[in-house]
Amino acid sequence: MLTGGPLSGTYRLRQIHFHWGSNDEAGSEHTVDGMKYAAELHVVHWNAEKYSSFVEAARQSDGLAVMAVFLKIGECNPQLKKITDRLDTIRIKGKRALFTNFDPSCLLPKSLDYWTYFGSLTVPPLLESVIWIVLREPINVCSEQLAKFRSLLSTAEDEVACCLLRNYRPPQPLKGRQVRRN
Repeated sequence: MLTGGPLSGTYRLRQIHFHWGSNDEAGSEHTVDGMKYAAELHVVHWNAEKYSSFVEAARQSDGLAVMAVFLKIGECNPQLKKITDRLDTIRIKGKRALFTNFDPSCLLPKSLDYWTYFGSLTVPPLLESVIWIVLREPINVCSEQLAKFRSLLSTAEDEVACCLLRNYRPPQPLKGRQVRRN
């Protein structure tokens, strides 16, 4: 559950996912003063207090809250290892892995200071339904861990293998959006 800060109401966790690039220099969907990070984690929540489903919430201006966490190259992250160690089991498109007893809050930095703004999803249909909470402190990821993400395939078992190397949307103009900090 996610509450407080820029949110009015209770938001329920839906999923976590990562965005990364073809190298260690760029892969984040947000930048800070033009600085890119190696990757970005999204912890996606939906307004379960106002809406009956994720799909319904995604169509509303206050429907989703996404906590974004920057990943910077550094030492290997023992919390992230819980995920990267399982990536081989879902390497092919369409595969799934069950993570039992996994608390995604273990992936958050010590400081929860953030920037926030009202924006859109970063994948089609780009719905303007997201309250973004971008944490200011990045977490570490080592090159070896990031390489495991890059080894994932964007193709199915019966297709020619093609690695998923750039699954991020480049930063977009603010278009009059106001970015606030806590």
